[in-house]
Amino acid sequence: MSIARFVLAAPATLGQDIRKSRFVAHAQRVAAPEAALAFVARVSDALATHNCWAYRIGQQYRFSDDGEPAGTAGKPILQAIDGQGLDETVVVVTRWFGGIKLGAGGLVRAYGGCAAECLRLAEKQELIELARVEFTLPFALLPLLHARLATLQAGELEERFDAEGASLRLVLPADRVATLRTLLADVTRGRSELTILE
Repeated sequence: MSIARFVLAAPATLGQDIRKSRFVAHAQRVAAPEAALAFVARVSDALATHNCWAYRIGQQYRFSDDGEPAGTAGKPILQAIDGQGLDETVVVVTRWFGGIKLGAGGLVRAYGGCAAECLRLAEKQELIELARVEFTLPFALLPLLHARLATLQAGELEERFDAEGASLRLVLPADRVATLRTLLADVTRGRSELTILE
């Protein structure tokens, strides 16, 4: 059984004052590293002391301490993302220095804590892995299949017809593919084969 992953349902922002320094976290869902870096560039404040950030998109991740001591900002932000089971997420924590040094441990707590609290309060939704599939079936069975698609949470991508019947391409939650395969085998008496598309 896989561990549930979550994504942000909407962008989130949180500000905190820690020992006279101002920390503001901005978080957003992103689908690609390029989008994460564009978000970092958009929300970073050139007048701030530091704009530290991290993102996680599947197995891809990256973080930056932006001039803070190594390992005291970007990595704690990434740990906040991972600690809440989030994916496709970028967080930027901007700091305006207030004159009191926090030390390495204080920085880790400040950056990680600000990011974690921002993400904890953010609206989230479960990330559902989708699969695209293709199969053919006789015309007569098409109405029966259409009636069952809603229960499988399947969406139709394409429907083509030829002399043999209908060819369909669908997208559905990956954990419903086995159910669809069984349904197709039952209604077509094993004459239809389901192919998972890359």
